Amino acid sequence: MSYQPQFIVSARMVGELETIAKLRERILAATVQVPWMPSLQREARVRNTHSSTAIEGNPLTLEQVRLIEEGHELSAEPPRAKREVLNYLAGLRYIERHAKKRRITHRNIFMLHKILAAGVMDQGDAGRYRDIQVYVGRYTPPAPQLVSGLMAELLEWWNERAKEWSPVISSAILHYRFEDIHPFADGNGRTGRALALWELYRRGFDTHHIFSVDEVYGEDRPAYYAALSNVRKQGNDLTEWIEYSARALHVTLDRVWTRIQRLRASAAPKKVILRPRQEQLLRLLKDRRSMTPKEIRESLGISKQGAMDLLNPLLEAGLVQRSGTKKSGHYRLS
Repeated sequence: MSYQPQFIVSARMVGELETIAKLRERILAATVQVPWMPSLQREARVRNTHSSTAIEGNPLTLEQVRLIEEGHELSAEPPRAKREVLNYLAGLRYIERHAKKRRITHRNIFMLHKILAAGVMDQGDAGRYRDIQVYVGRYTPPAPQLVSGLMAELLEWWNERAKEWSPVISSAILHYRFEDIHPFADGNGRTGRALALWELYRRGFDTHHIFSVDEVYGEDRPAYYAALSNVRKQGNDLTEWIEYSARALHVTLDRVWTRIQRLRASAAPKKVILRPRQEQLLRLLKDRRSMTPKEIRESLGISKQGAMDLLNPLLEAGLVQRSGTKKSGHYRLS
């Protein structure tokens, strides 16, 4: 039997798909043949790597991951944490190189897992389906003797039936079903998220490899894990999981558009590193045209010092302008 995902195309799902399509069209139109495309690609690679490894407990910060990606040595980082980051960066490059591959096989899954999990597994072997029973919280994944057959069914669906749906939907289905099978003894979370990204690449959704949806998952890990576990509580109905994944992708595209605007405005874009709170602030300024220091603090729930820590880099980069004094002035986008 082949795998048959269960879900309905809800009104909420349709709304997210329509918004995503419009944002994607705007982004791709803006990024065609631009000299700062490599900057967007590196940014997505770093953010995906930081978030996907952080979800699994990696302690390195976004800035530390960025330095590792650039080839710098960090004297104090835990060796395993650095290895996890280097592995994930290599895994992303693997799926980038194979973005147009027509058929994905067990061997491809083994290779990706071996790249991601080499040297950082607590049990089992990298690049081989598990031969032991594993447990994920209160969930007991399928017995090891069933794994190969279940993965064969999933690969058949991925290669043959997934294209019947939007890549936003098929990537979410692939992501969940892989985690449900949990085919490896360790490293399933990172591998499942990488596969979901691979589907966006294969289907031509993220043509330039500049989206970092894992960042949204990583910002609220409890919500991410709850969305996954709720599928089983709802009798394997994937509707709400797909809605959740689509919303995360919607947020991702919003952020990519903000980064594009930042690159357009900045004379030296590679020196500007936007944190999620700064991106949120830029979106607020775009919506409200201008804000007082008090409005910024209240909207973001931060202190005076926290507000200045966010604002000062934006002012120096020329992304934000201030009129009046620091205490009583207004801030607006440049």
